[in-house]
Amino acid sequence: MNRQSIFFTITVSFIISIILVIISFAILMLGNQKRVERHLFEKYSPIAKMVFRQHYKFGGINKKFKENFIALNYNIFSNKGKISAITYNPKTKVIAQRKFKNTIIRVLQVKDRQFLYIKRNKKTFLIEDKNDMTKDSKIYIILVFAIIFITLILSFIVTLRKLMPLKILKEKVNNLGDENFDFECCDTDKKDEVSMLGLEFKKTAKKLKDIKEARNVFIRNIMHELKTPITKGKFLTELEKTEENDEKLKEVFNRLELLINEFASIEELISSTKNIEKKLYFLDDLIDNAKDSLMLEDDAITGNFVNKKLEVNFKLFSIAVKNLIDNAIKYSNEKKVNIKTEDEDIIFENSGEKLKYDLEKYYEPFFANEDKTQNSFGLGLYIVSNILKANNYSLIYEYKDGINIFKCKKDK
Repeated sequence: MNRQSIFFTITVSFIISIILVIISFAILMLGNQKRVERHLFEKYSPIAKMVFRQHYKFGGINKKFKENFIALNYNIFSNKGKISAITYNPKTKVIAQRKFKNTIIRVLQVKDRQFLYIKRNKKTFLIEDKNDMTKDSKIYIILVFAIIFITLILSFIVTLRKLMPLKILKEKVNNLGDENFDFECCDTDKKDEVSMLGLEFKKTAKKLKDIKEARNVFIRNIMHELKTPITKGKFLTELEKTEENDEKLKEVFNRLELLINEFASIEELISSTKNIEKKLYFLDDLIDNAKDSLMLEDDAITGNFVNKKLEVNFKLFSIAVKNLIDNAIKYSNEKKVNIKTEDEDIIFENSGEKLKYDLEKYYEPFFANEDKTQNSFGLGLYIVSNILKANNYSLIYEYKDGINIFKCKKDK
């Protein structure tokens, strides 16, 4: 295990804590045992002295002495049979003991009975204590330390379980360099810091995955969009050099330059990790810029829209407007587009056939080309969708009375 690892540190801390708990438990148990022994011998020392004095000074244990002992709630046995029955009983416990030169004193316990065992030379006495038994706090110490021990183990397990996603997350982050964006392990509704970190990494991985996919689409399809002007330019170079062909060739290069600029803007939009810069611009300026890019005549665009100010990125939003106008004219029966405004929404209308699929399908680059359908929007609606989203707009499609309606709706 890596010694600098969090898991190693926590494990070592847990082991040290367990060792300290065990040492503390042993010290307290030993201290408790000494306290109990001290208390017992302080209690029974006067009793032992009384027995020895009576036996050695007054010639033995008589009836009167026994009666006095009984009055003190003590019962003295001198019969060897009764003494052996207690001392050799397997259930008898020695809870305290002291040895002198020729004397042994023990405190015995059998179930709920407590005895004082005295032996000097070859003479043995057994005294039963009928008073309340000495309370031993050993059971409480064991209980408290059992709770502490179990709590430590549970805390260790819970901490490891809480931190376990970090190990999985580390492996997943290491695989990011291999473009492995699978962070499904981080799905959780927990609110702790590790879980939140996992969710943030998952969001980041998803963004990287989206950027990768978007760029793959961008690279895969850029040549398709450039193919037409390049083919036309190659064809023009093979024709006789005339002023008209030179103008057409210039148009081809202008178109290529325009496409490259658009692609650069789209790539910037795809790879952007922050919000695009937006300012206030008049709608008329955005439409004029799109019209100039498409080299359209004035009569190709109709409508009575309000020339309001829009908070957008001029360069990108012009591309979206240009593509909506281009598609509307391309697939219109009249080769015209009608532009209207409704509150903050911008509407593009053209007469023509209804879209065969849901609008979202056309957001996929060259969806129509791949499916060999009649309506083909190329990168058009894919570009429009991403640009509108970046400018806080969304695209809505409706079809009424033979009219296709594309509405750029302002998000609230």
